[in-house]
Amino acid sequence: QVQLVESGGGLVQAGGSLRLSCVASGSIFSVNAMGWYRQTPGKQRELVATVSSGGSTNYGDSVKGRFTISRDNAKNTVDLQMNSLKPEDTAVYYCNALIMAPITYSVFQYWGQGTQVTVSS
Repeated sequence: QVQLVESGGGLVQAGGSLRLSCVASGSIFSVNAMGWYRQTPGKQRELVATVSSGGSTNYGDSVKGRFTISRDNAKNTVDLQMNSLKPEDTAVYYCNALIMAPITYSVFQYWGQGTQVTVSS
């Protein structure tokens, strides 16, 4: 059993900053890519940022230059530093990870429960 637990969401004014954190725990052999996605009502979940186990990063166009993703491989954590927040960044943010199971070495995708980020104008 694997769990992704997010923290750090909340309410912030436009122009402010928030930091999201996510920790993976449970039956883990290794953690491959980790990332953050977001979703608003009536829209598809969209990429915010991903980071590979080697540290390569990828960002959605709307957050480039404002958000920074980082991870700690030893702790199985991924963080998202969000600066210069805009009202359109308001969404539920989900942590995502590709995790290799022990023994079978099968890779599965996991999602966190989501954390609300609200940016007021």
